Amino acid sequence: MNSPLPTTPRTETTTVSVRGVGKSFGPNVVLRGVDLEITGGEVVALLGANGAGKSTLIKILSGAHPDYTGEVLIDGEPVRLGSPTEARARGIATVHQRVREGIVPGLTVAENLAFDELAGATTSWLVRRREILTTARRAVEVLDLGWSDAVLRRDVATLGISDAQLLVVARTLLQRPRLLILDEPTSALSSAEAERLFGVVRQLRADSLAVVLVSHRLGEVDAIADRAVVLRDGRVTADVAKPLSWPVILPAMLGASAEGLRTAVLGSDVPAPDGPARVRTAEADVEPRAAAGSAVVRLRDVRLLAEAPAIDLDLNGGEVTGIVGLIGAGKSELAHGLFGSAHWSAGTAEFTDLERAPRSPAEAIRSGVFLVPEDRADQALLPGWSIQRTLSLPFITKVSSRLGALDGRRERDRAHTVIERLGVVARGPGTELNELSGGNQQKVVVGRWLVEPARLLLLDEPFRGVDLGARRDIGEQVRAVAETGGAVVVLSADVDEVLEIADRVLVLVEGQLTLDSPVSQVSRDDVVRAFSGEVAR
Repeated sequence: MNSPLPTTPRTETTTVSVRGVGKSFGPNVVLRGVDLEITGGEVVALLGANGAGKSTLIKILSGAHPDYTGEVLIDGEPVRLGSPTEARARGIATVHQRVREGIVPGLTVAENLAFDELAGATTSWLVRRREILTTARRAVEVLDLGWSDAVLRRDVATLGISDAQLLVVARTLLQRPRLLILDEPTSALSSAEAERLFGVVRQLRADSLAVVLVSHRLGEVDAIADRAVVLRDGRVTADVAKPLSWPVILPAMLGASAEGLRTAVLGSDVPAPDGPARVRTAEADVEPRAAAGSAVVRLRDVRLLAEAPAIDLDLNGGEVTGIVGLIGAGKSELAHGLFGSAHWSAGTAEFTDLERAPRSPAEAIRSGVFLVPEDRADQALLPGWSIQRTLSLPFITKVSSRLGALDGRRERDRAHTVIERLGVVARGPGTELNELSGGNQQKVVVGRWLVEPARLLLLDEPFRGVDLGARRDIGEQVRAVAETGGAVVVLSADVDEVLEIADRVLVLVEGQLTLDSPVSQVSRDDVVRAFSGEVAR
């Protein structure tokens, strides 16, 4: 590939150092004394499950979180990254995962490609317009996009998501940064487009550029990264040089010893995953069923991701199925497809006792199909709402009179039930959610789906941001749903969380099932190894 690259002078020793960097959001500590060295001429893969702290570290380096502790140095000189503009001025450029936030609708493709140069121009926009196409053509050549002038003159809003991703990358490379951060840059790209991008990254590495790559595609990491740095719970848990050792990386990324966590969460009488499972509930010790019930839903020829193979899957009543997968594995796509809030590119879901699969969330809720979404702040909570009103929202007719008026007594009774059952720490049912800790908010989000019988209960990252006590309380109630015959699916990037609670464990890698086994017949190492299926191919 002979795409022309900018030739801004640089030194061979360009190094970005992160020393003791920490970041908290209120009482929630996200980064805990992170140390990291990034040297020109290497590609460093930053790995970690959801909530590990990757995005926060990237935003610190990008200048979006200026109130961090610790220090950042460039070539040994301490710098303060107080804003995105300051970070860019110091040669740190970031291509963020949310592609649409990086383009300006209403401007042309060419104007978006030349936007960074135009933003700093002192001459008039009309004068600069003569140079826009020239600058845009240079950006197009960087990635060998082959876009014609006709494409460059189109409104950028007409571009598809993959072309928009390539536009943002090309524009960033045109600025020739000292440190390039790529946050999931291939999530919307085809294999050919991804390889084109990485061809440029290899050229930049050869020219002593420092690159940080965040990717859930482990095969890409194995192919291009010189080092892999793993974050877990806000700490660096591994720093591995090439050749990358996945038996070291995957355990560091997916969790510590399962034994200690099972004991902390479910009690000292709970054996390791290779023994018979047994859990404790608030009322008594409950033995899981010897065998799962019949299938509540059967998935046939379902394609979770556009380029993934089709899968078949039965989800059984009386069973907790744990599905483990990293970002982009297809976990959330599976959950939202069953809940009727998204549609798969192919395949069907057949519910045993329903004429058809839910086609909307409202239809799903009426059918007893419930979803605890991955992001409680954006997808499950309404600012300023109380506990009792939040719990009532999905089942408004259950707490209303025949004339449609809300019944305050029914609302309060429902709220008292959830507060008592899950141990929610609050002044009472009228407490606003923003007054609660993150763990207690999550208990409310989960609890509202536990007061009505569930045919299928889907929990996407239900333990994110909660402490061990909250995990225990939520886990007990989730197990109780299965004990009454419902099918429960827990989706998580954390192996230990799944092994703590599930009867059956599945592993998803890029939309493909690489493991499906009863927990009693699989070890933690077996689950971790299933993540490396892509690397081994």
